[in-house]
Amino acid sequence: MAEELHLFSTPFITDTLASEEGLRLLLKAVQAEQERDATGVQISNINGWHSNTQMVEWGGEAARALVYKAMQMADSQTVDVKSPEESRFGWIPEMWANVSGKGSANQYHTHPGSFWSAVAYLDDGYLGDDSPQLGGELQLQDPRMPMIRMTAPDLRILGQNGQHQPNEISIRPKTGMIVMFPSWLQHAVRPFGGGGTRVSIAINLVPALSRA
Repeated sequence: MAEELHLFSTPFITDTLASEEGLRLLLKAVQAEQERDATGVQISNINGWHSNTQMVEWGGEAARALVYKAMQMADSQTVDVKSPEESRFGWIPEMWANVSGKGSANQYHTHPGSFWSAVAYLDDGYLGDDSPQLGGELQLQDPRMPMIRMTAPDLRILGQNGQHQPNEISIRPKTGMIVMFPSWLQHAVRPFGGGGTRVSIAINLVPALSRA
């Protein structure tokens, strides 16, 4: 009898930011930075405002607390195989804010050089509207075998539940949600059509060897 194994899974971790005061302070810091630097930078973002990547410095204590939360999430999902009891690695964080109005989106991209990437949603911008027509979903693309699938786009691999596995997965953000995934995973944001303004914070965690 044939044996079925499922190998090389891709982790995607979700959690909730419990401190309303922390969210408020983060929103205040982002607003102040946007007022200071209204131009921001252009990277994967289409429209919207993208801050510089120095939010650990200008975001205050709330930003440092959020980075610590991301590091805890990363530590819970990572092991140093040469020192499993006490990892030899620490994390160097890179952090920035995104402010997105109607029509804003992000192109598919990865974060080279990082190990984990996280996104925290300070305000989902939906104003309580559950309509799927508002878009703005975080899109995750299956990283396996893209060239093979281009020649046979109607073929799919069966999953453990017996259903075909999708090429793309959509995650609808919620205020207070934080998600984390490997930095090599292709991700994008669909055009946002909510009635409010979405504010999110992105974090990259770069591994640094602290001892031999």
